[in-house]
Amino acid sequence: MAPPPTGDKHDLSAVKRFAQEPLEYPRRRATIACEICRSRKSRCDGGRPKCRLCSELGAECVYREPGVKLDAGDKMILEQLARIEGMLQVSLHPPTGASVSMAGPISPANSNPASEDLQIKRLSSATTVTSGAVPLNGLGTWSANISTMPKTHTTPALHLLQWPTIRDLISRQCDPEVLMQLEMARDPLDFTSQGAMDFSNISRYVQAFFDRVNVWYAAVNPYSFKHYYNIAVNQDFRAGAESCVVLLVFALGAAAESGLSISRLPHAQSRPGMSFFAAAWEIIPSLIIRNDVLSAQCHILGAAYLLYLVRPLEAWNLLCNASMKIQLLFSSPQCIPSPLKELSERIYWNTLMIESDLLAELDLPHTGIVQFEESMQLPRSFPCDAANAGNNEDHPGNDDLWYFLAEIALRRLLNRVSHLIYTHERSTSFSITSLDPVAAELDYQLTQWYEGLPAPVKFPRERLPARDQIQTVLRLRYFACRTIIYRPYIQAVLQDESLAAKPGVQDACRKCLEACIRQLEHISAHQEGHLPYLWQGALSIMSQTLLIMGATLSPALSQLLPPSHQMEVIFAETVAEVNRLAHLAPSIELCANIMTEAEERRQMFVRRQNR
Repeated sequence: MAPPPTGDKHDLSAVKRFAQEPLEYPRRRATIACEICRSRKSRCDGGRPKCRLCSELGAECVYREPGVKLDAGDKMILEQLARIEGMLQVSLHPPTGASVSMAGPISPANSNPASEDLQIKRLSSATTVTSGAVPLNGLGTWSANISTMPKTHTTPALHLLQWPTIRDLISRQCDPEVLMQLEMARDPLDFTSQGAMDFSNISRYVQAFFDRVNVWYAAVNPYSFKHYYNIAVNQDFRAGAESCVVLLVFALGAAAESGLSISRLPHAQSRPGMSFFAAAWEIIPSLIIRNDVLSAQCHILGAAYLLYLVRPLEAWNLLCNASMKIQLLFSSPQCIPSPLKELSERIYWNTLMIESDLLAELDLPHTGIVQFEESMQLPRSFPCDAANAGNNEDHPGNDDLWYFLAEIALRRLLNRVSHLIYTHERSTSFSITSLDPVAAELDYQLTQWYEGLPAPVKFPRERLPARDQIQTVLRLRYFACRTIIYRPYIQAVLQDESLAAKPGVQDACRKCLEACIRQLEHISAHQEGHLPYLWQGALSIMSQTLLIMGATLSPALSQLLPPSHQMEVIFAETVAEVNRLAHLAPSIELCANIMTEAEERRQMFVRRQNR
């Protein structure tokens, strides 16, 4: 890929203008109070090696490292994450001689940490679970760290096609492995038709990236981006990890700028950002054999763009490379430069979460990244490096961690659900009686997660509009988690209608069906998360739709649904939506075909029942 054409004055002026133009950003305080002054709530003069008060007291003067200051929202999320993780640790590690009962929710510890450091220490201890297998209420034993995706499970959408009633909605058997087989058979991406890079709008693309993309991944430091950019310009965007990062920021920013899903673009239209991605793709081979933080960052950003293109297996390949690099780095942590430590940890969490999301639907090999999960710190603020950021502090965006932290906690809870309910041995041996306390505890933890969200990302659970795309996506993820917590009750009733009369079963089924409907009644809301979650969203739509289709054919479950005319509208909209997405990937095309046939056969069965 050629560098920016030097003969094009328009392109050159755009590149130079972006490098020089200031961007508004709230300034950070220069002085950081020492721990003694913080505890006494007195003004600190910031003296080194000791401030004045510590000198007078003869006390040790300790300053917190820059970049870990937390605002009120961060504190709320960190405290609630500690509570949620702590609840599971308590349930897994009772005091000697104590018995563990899952008959009811475990109350979180009532604690108000006196300092941010204490909150961070609590998080570290809460997320560090000792190894070994432990018994839980007679349900068997499993690895103590159950916040990672199990190697075999029945969570994927296509497993619903093996359920009673739902399996009658399709005319042929469908192996759950078929999704991966279809994706493996896809033609490779074609970069030959990509035109030259157009640098005239790069300022807008960078702004769009930090406004609409980095909120999902938190994988680029806004304070050092201009430094990366200047290095990339000096390299003519031809070589080096910095050039690759900048090009991928342009690509993802171009993809996000319009706010439109790729599914809403004309089929023949070139995908936004593809010319920048093609240029980055030429650099990536030189980074595959490097084992440093920036190379891993490039692979994560490349995977993010491939997820936007609805290329899950290609994204998986880049993710595997990122995972290997991060594992090598954390095996020798002295190889991680101090200024890049926070970035390396964020790359770790991105790798773990994207891997978990893909493993939820595809039977892929695990990369082994989970071995570091128990000791990994949660993300904190990026340090503001004045040497790299420039004296004007003209950063292109905020370092917003609210969504990222909330998603880490929710993803770990989703993984627990898969471990406790959907591993093959558990999904075949669970009875309703043994399921009740497990579902109650998981639902309680989901409620605690929700109640701990700070105001900017706390969505209304009622049928009220969400404030922005972050709230919309978190709300969809919340109801998806609630669905899979209670989904086994639907399966049980489809197998045996009489179970619906058991105490608690009907209520559990109602919770599951309501959570499904809340994800489907405004189907266009799924477009808000189109950049990171379009492929997952399509499979989730199919899963919830098939489940409700089966419920309409059950005498007991159909009584828990809205009127039939409302359900007809929901089915029509969901089938139409997935058919609109079908051209993006063969796996989604299969989902569209399954849903179309299932709805046709469901209507036929309903007509027979009404005769």
